[in-house]
Amino acid sequence: MPTQTIRNLFAPGIALTLFLTAGILQAAPKPPQTPSTDDCLACHSDKTLTTKRGNRTVSLFVDGKKFSSSVHGSLACVSCHADLEGKDLPHSTPVARVECGTCHGDEQKQHSHSLHGKAIARGDALAPHCVDCHGNHDIVPVRDPRSAVAPLKVPFVCGRCHQEGTPVQTSRQIDQHNILENYSESIHGEALLKKGLVVAANCVSCHTPHNILPHTDPNSSINRRNIAATCTKCHAEIEEVHRKTIRGELWEKEAHVLPACVDCHQPHKVRNVYYAQGMADADCMRCHANERLKAADGRSMFVSAAEIAASRHAHPRTQAVPVSCSQCHSEVNVSRVRPCETITHPVDCSKCHEDQGQQYQRSKHGQLLAAKDPNAPSCRDCHGTHRILDKRDPESRTFSTRVPDLCGSCHREGQKAAVRYVGTQHQIISNYNESIHGKGLLKSGLTVTATCTNCHTAHMVLPKSDPQSTVNPKNVPATCGACHHGIEEQFEQSVHSRLVTKTDKGLPVCNDCHSAHTIRRTDETGFMLDIMEKCGKCHEEIAKTYFDTYHGKVSRLGYTKTAKCYDCHGAHDILRVADPRSHLSRANVVATCQKCHSTATRRFAGYLTHATHHDPKKYPFVFWTFWGMTTLLLSTFVIGGMHTLLWLPRALQMRRELKAEEAKEEAELAREEAARSNGAGEEGKSAGEENHHAH
Repeated sequence: MPTQTIRNLFAPGIALTLFLTAGILQAAPKPPQTPSTDDCLACHSDKTLTTKRGNRTVSLFVDGKKFSSSVHGSLACVSCHADLEGKDLPHSTPVARVECGTCHGDEQKQHSHSLHGKAIARGDALAPHCVDCHGNHDIVPVRDPRSAVAPLKVPFVCGRCHQEGTPVQTSRQIDQHNILENYSESIHGEALLKKGLVVAANCVSCHTPHNILPHTDPNSSINRRNIAATCTKCHAEIEEVHRKTIRGELWEKEAHVLPACVDCHQPHKVRNVYYAQGMADADCMRCHANERLKAADGRSMFVSAAEIAASRHAHPRTQAVPVSCSQCHSEVNVSRVRPCETITHPVDCSKCHEDQGQQYQRSKHGQLLAAKDPNAPSCRDCHGTHRILDKRDPESRTFSTRVPDLCGSCHREGQKAAVRYVGTQHQIISNYNESIHGKGLLKSGLTVTATCTNCHTAHMVLPKSDPQSTVNPKNVPATCGACHHGIEEQFEQSVHSRLVTKTDKGLPVCNDCHSAHTIRRTDETGFMLDIMEKCGKCHEEIAKTYFDTYHGKVSRLGYTKTAKCYDCHGAHDILRVADPRSHLSRANVVATCQKCHSTATRRFAGYLTHATHHDPKKYPFVFWTFWGMTTLLLSTFVIGGMHTLLWLPRALQMRRELKAEEAKEEAELAREEAARSNGAGEEGKSAGEENHHAH
């Protein structure tokens, strides 16, 4: 039979069979499907989704982005919420607590035997579960800074229960108190929390993360028998470097058997040792208290215990924990009979004073020291050695009133810094002492006034040519503005500011007008007269025109009440005349003139203050008037002089003739007088003879 015929016979049967099978399968109940992560997030991505647990309202929101980036992001929700596997959604509540031990078996086993696990087993409501430390849907690796149990966060995670005042701390028997506070002040806490040293010991380094046991338990990491092994996980070479004898006793009672560290170092106050701090210093003072002790080069090695006790490094008001000798002289080796024989380098102050040390290294002083210049000042040259006092202490070498003399020990004329100086500033210390700053500091005791360190800084002294220097021209306004608040703000908006005037030419800053070390009061006569010369250094042509005016001529005669440059233009707030804020703008010029001329009007203010007869282009009327009047005056003098010269011979002749005539007249008068005298004599003689005859 042909193949095609066979197919035609069986086709209806096959079709009927397939139809019946499909009907049976469709009628059969479907098995429940396991919910996917997306199925769960369809509800749990709603931030308003909540549920009730006792009297508390608990959010059921899950951040899908955080979950996908967590260590569990590749797992389905039911991998942890195993009780929901194979159930339809929405599921019933409450769901069973997640069992982390399903995957983390070892950690779960440790936790169940720990104090925390046993507290959970007995139903303690305060007992911490995995989620309380690690979080839930946003768990990331411990090495990730975002992790809830990253090293920097561990003290705060533990502190949520063990901080003073928490329910655990107040209602449970815990022998240690102020745990978190003490840890934060310990050497471990400071290294972790202040220096960011993530390898520093935190809570889990000593107590372990999951197997936390009381110190009385033989298996505890902090049990007396185990504490040395716990500490040497970090302090691996402690046996090699530790002090061999303490208070006259061997540190190790048995060879290579370390004693319990907590016998001396308190558990959470590792910096504060059990024995007195002075014990370590006392070992040094056994030799250095001898006033006759000298180094091989003749230097005195005597150290005054009284000076150390009064210093900033030992004073309880300024130093929470006194600094011991070995913290500064860090190369000492206490395992040697003479511990200081291993010292090969001077004290490095930057180990504690890191910021100041970095500044000093970049400074001119630090550069000289690095170049081994014998004149380079080091920390001790300014601060001293064992009697370092707080800079606010009047006895301190760096107290405000002592700073000029301190700097002057090198920078006074004739001293080592002044000898090598090639700049233009001289007599710096004496000039400063006579300046307004120096008088305020040294004569008025005004300790807030500017000293050397206010302008040059204390540790980052640089030449003014260095762009980083505080006395570099571009930085001077900010340096002065640190004290002269408000003045800097005015200056930075003026035409002299680099922010306003963009030019390649030099712009004046504070010291160009006020000087650097000879700053005077601005109301002094000398300053008021000199400031015009300062303006003239830059504005030479304008200054010449000013001195041609009445104001300028009177000022040159020493009269200080007439208008100077700053009276009209301003001092620190000089603006272009076109600027509405300018003292000389149309809106303000009348008021500016009225400061001296109280009755000034708009017409009065139209006076050409800098008008000069030397500029025919800018002031042609003044120019031609001046020269016309000058020509007229000179012509008058010339014509008058010529007339006088031409008249002079005639005048001389007339004078001679006048004198001759006067002489002739005088001769005639003399003759007449003589004649009258002779006539009177004859008459007298005749009268006498007549009288004689009568008798």
